[in-house]
Amino acid sequence: MLPHSKIKIQNSMTPPLQSSKRSLVMNASTSRLRRLGGLLGQGFLFSVTSLSTLTVFFIFYFIAKDAFPFFKLEGFREFFTSTRWYPSGDPAEFGTMAIFFGTGIVTLGAVAVSVPLGVSAAVCLSDVLPFNARQIVKPVIEILAAIPSVAYGFFALVVFAPLLQNHGGAVLAAGACLMMAPLLVLLVVVASDLIADRCSDLMRRKARWVAGLVLGAAAFTLMTYIGRQLGAIEIASGANALNVSIILGIMALPTVVSVSEDALQAAGRDLREGSYALGATRAETILKTVIPASLSGILAAVILGVMRAIGETMVVWMASGNAARIPGPWYNVLEPVRTLTATIAGDMGEADHVTGSSRFHVLFAMAFCLLAFSFVMNLVSEGIVRRSRKKLGK
Repeated sequence: MLPHSKIKIQNSMTPPLQSSKRSLVMNASTSRLRRLGGLLGQGFLFSVTSLSTLTVFFIFYFIAKDAFPFFKLEGFREFFTSTRWYPSGDPAEFGTMAIFFGTGIVTLGAVAVSVPLGVSAAVCLSDVLPFNARQIVKPVIEILAAIPSVAYGFFALVVFAPLLQNHGGAVLAAGACLMMAPLLVLLVVVASDLIADRCSDLMRRKARWVAGLVLGAAAFTLMTYIGRQLGAIEIASGANALNVSIILGIMALPTVVSVSEDALQAAGRDLREGSYALGATRAETILKTVIPASLSGILAAVILGVMRAIGETMVVWMASGNAARIPGPWYNVLEPVRTLTATIAGDMGEADHVTGSSRFHVLFAMAFCLLAFSFVMNLVSEGIVRRSRKKLGK
């Protein structure tokens, strides 16, 4: 009986062992399939990323291939140091210094318009407006990025250029007052507080009011004087660097606002609550805590705004005046200028008829300089963003 019972026990134990072996085999095959699927997915994503990277390198290669022959034929000196741009002359002259200058002054003007407004709007969205209002205002600002650049150019040429030409002084005076008023109010408040802090406790409130009134009157007098001086200016042509700078600044606003607001939000609520717990006001928290902590992200927003402005074509082509010369004096933004993108877009049609000549290759040399500058600025902004994330521990 004993051997028979052992056989029964072994027979009864056999099916579970076989099922466990089958499950182990199935688990092993399933894990291999999952690993294979993961490798295929990673390979696909890597190939897509590599394709984007290779596309950038191919763009660099094909532009450089047609850019370097110009430097072999004409050299570097005339290209970077001469202001004489006569590509169809006999002999032809290819001095692009004035064109580089026009690009620089237009870009600086766009930054002067977009950065103060964009950073102020980002601070307002992140720390001033309630959440419901922010959900409405931010998409409205970002709609500006969806407007085609040709529509901006048409507005600059048809609406804004005649307004500057016919009422340029009044426009300049109104714009200066709008830009100076918030800054002067802030300076008056800060100066009044500094003066009041040096007085005794009994006289502090009265001294603050007196200092505020006196400094406010002085600021109003200064703003009135500047407005009158600007109001007397007459503008010969509305198609100038100022027109393009203002429109490009408006076009760069969504980029500056969005990236700056994300950087301010990344500072975290804990940082703000810690500042409030130490007795700081909202203004002190924003100016002394939140903005310094988000400075790297704000700088990245500024760089992206610069790239947005420097790479624009239609607006500068339509409303800059396209004069390949340095204004006199050099800081005069009321005269026509010419930029790299407008030159490339405007002259490429004529240069196609002389393919292989210096006139053809000089446009690729300008495009290569523009592409290299944008690439370097992109790397700088990426480094700033990484530094900001590392600083915040993210």
